[in-house]
Amino acid sequence: MSVDPFSGPDSPRVRFGAEMRRLREEAQLSQGAVASRLGCTQTQVSRLEAATRTPSKSDAERLDRLFGAGGGTLFTGLHRRITARPGSPAWFTSWAEEIEPTALVLRSWDPLLIPGLLQTESYARHLFTHGPRATPDEVEERVQARMRRGQILDKDDPPLLLVLIDEGVLHRRVNGSEVMREQLGYLLEVARRPAISIQVVDSECMSGLAGPFMIAELPNGQPDIIHADSPVQGQVTTDPIYVTSIWNRYEAIRRWAYPDHMSLKMIEEVRREWI
Repeated sequence: MSVDPFSGPDSPRVRFGAEMRRLREEAQLSQGAVASRLGCTQTQVSRLEAATRTPSKSDAERLDRLFGAGGGTLFTGLHRRITARPGSPAWFTSWAEEIEPTALVLRSWDPLLIPGLLQTESYARHLFTHGPRATPDEVEERVQARMRRGQILDKDDPPLLLVLIDEGVLHRRVNGSEVMREQLGYLLEVARRPAISIQVVDSECMSGLAGPFMIAELPNGQPDIIHADSPVQGQVTTDPIYVTSIWNRYEAIRRWAYPDHMSLKMIEEVRREWI
């Protein structure tokens, strides 16, 4: 049986309605009061909150002005996900556009590739070019999106980024030696920043073989949120059961990690081998 992606509990349209209701009730506003501010009817507000009506861009913009949630971009961000073109990874758009830019701490585990936030353009382009049935336009769009994603590390107050990378990632050829030298050199460069820690994990660690993931610690006492990757669709959730499971796995992997200074020495040694 097929599942409507816009009506499931984790869909952006359902979240749009739930956040709208929560913020309205916190502000002690009636549906009629919100309707007057949106320039619509109370029935339309009720349908938005019940996720039976697709919000317009103007609805989202007015709600952001009214409530100012998420830095004033919560509803416009959800609207982008709702109207995302078919086949686009809306689940990841939410993570890259809503979670990473607001996180206080980001922890990641990557057993196969350099993490997306730290990929160079050449490294990322090669990965996307060799994706299944990737067109040149799609490759360019994805490369630029990945480069924009990394810009959060250049903010005046960036999130603390704690990266665990399997040792084998340093030896996995992505394109040629020049691309690998550039990529590993970039890791050494960004690792000098006080908000970034990169640790290499011994290749004998078995705890991380289930796949990559990220953990985001958010401000204002919000619950931790995790992103666990898969070839089809990643899972983004605050469900305590899944979050606790990922935290436990992260700690198990971290026990196999070399200290930062040893990790950077390993990266430098491998970089010299790419000739």
